[in-house]
Amino acid sequence: MKTLRFFAAWILGLIVLLSADTLLAQQTKIDYFRPYDQNGVNVFEAPNESTVPFDGLAVKIGANFTQQYQMLKHSNESTLEANALYPLGNGFNLATANLNINVQLDDGIRVALENYMSSRHHSEFWVKGGYIQIDKLPMFNNPQWFTDLVRIKIGHMQINYGDQQFRRTDNGNAIYNPFVGNYIMDAFATEIGGEVYLFPTKNITAALGMTAGLIKGDVKDYAPGETSADRQRKDPSIYLKLAYDNQVSSDLRLRLSGSLYTNGNTPRNTLYGGDRTGSRFYEVMKLAAEDSPFSGRLNPGFSNKITAFQINPFIKFKGLEFFGTYEQSSGKTNAENDTRNATQVAGELIYRFLPREQAYIGARYNTVTAELSGVDDKVSIDRTEIAAGWFATKNLLLKLGYVNQNYTDFPDDESYGKYYNGNFNGMMIEAIIGF
Repeated sequence: MKTLRFFAAWILGLIVLLSADTLLAQQTKIDYFRPYDQNGVNVFEAPNESTVPFDGLAVKIGANFTQQYQMLKHSNESTLEANALYPLGNGFNLATANLNINVQLDDGIRVALENYMSSRHHSEFWVKGGYIQIDKLPMFNNPQWFTDLVRIKIGHMQINYGDQQFRRTDNGNAIYNPFVGNYIMDAFATEIGGEVYLFPTKNITAALGMTAGLIKGDVKDYAPGETSADRQRKDPSIYLKLAYDNQVSSDLRLRLSGSLYTNGNTPRNTLYGGDRTGSRFYEVMKLAAEDSPFSGRLNPGFSNKITAFQINPFIKFKGLEFFGTYEQSSGKTNAENDTRNATQVAGELIYRFLPREQAYIGARYNTVTAELSGVDDKVSIDRTEIAAGWFATKNLLLKLGYVNQNYTDFPDDESYGKYYNGNFNGMMIEAIIGF
């Protein structure tokens, strides 16, 4: 019976993908832009090259839709009755959807509005963020030095820390991610601020960003009776990035990037908790009565002070590609005096084949070792994912994935006992539309 349900879900996903192709119409083209379909795979920062002549104000409406069928099981070895896990079974997860509006205001000036129409954490429609991207200065007769060397982004936006963010699933947008899940320690945040990019050569990108360091606005000042000693400081977040990306030949591409993010004092930093949509592995490793939209992930809780750096190599030779991550992070909460540390390592190997690389197989290994508040010893989590995917068209993707995740050295207590010698594993089917 389980086998029949498995194949029925696969066939249903295929029908959804093929029938949805009729909904996709000719789209307005936008300049300096990363596409939401297969053309956006392995694109990192938006290209610094004009490919669309400006012919007046243009509006592009884009969207992403994702549906999953989940076949996971989980377990732990806790001796406490309170740590009994949620009764997990097979079934469809909530369909997720994004709505994206991009407007070419003028030559080299684009505004983006990104929205979540449905998500695990917030099922209602809400705004992810919006920003303006400036690649040319038409109001000053487009000076060539600015067009060639500079980009400016301003708004409430996804910050450019690390390269893994360009391969992660963002709610309904799962086309860029070869796998079903994001990283165990998922570095992603939307903050209010600005970024300046420099392109000194064709192959080098440098970026400097400064934001408010919070996921939303905050204009709170002194309350009556408070002194400066009572007030929570709100330092800005500063982040840097340097990337080398070279298409060495028609067969070989090399990219290496390094990123640094730091904030010395803030009321609520969310670098590892900024994804308000929820994780892809529903209800795993959670208690029966617990609301846990980020199940399967680990947030180290560096909400007050944080310094993190990430190094990402990317190598693509013909259809074979490797993407890696080494990340070191330290920080603390408001209630802590000493900083703690967390280390994340990940590597994925993908082979893309058939015309236009429309099919792929791949494997990813991801591990995190962290010091958690209230836990004497370091804990660790490791995950193995195997996936296969088929782009029926450039707008339609069907994935089949297997995941196995282990929890090690968590204490058997009321706070972390649900993870004591914990494990979840199983299959996932995911169907995606992006345009």
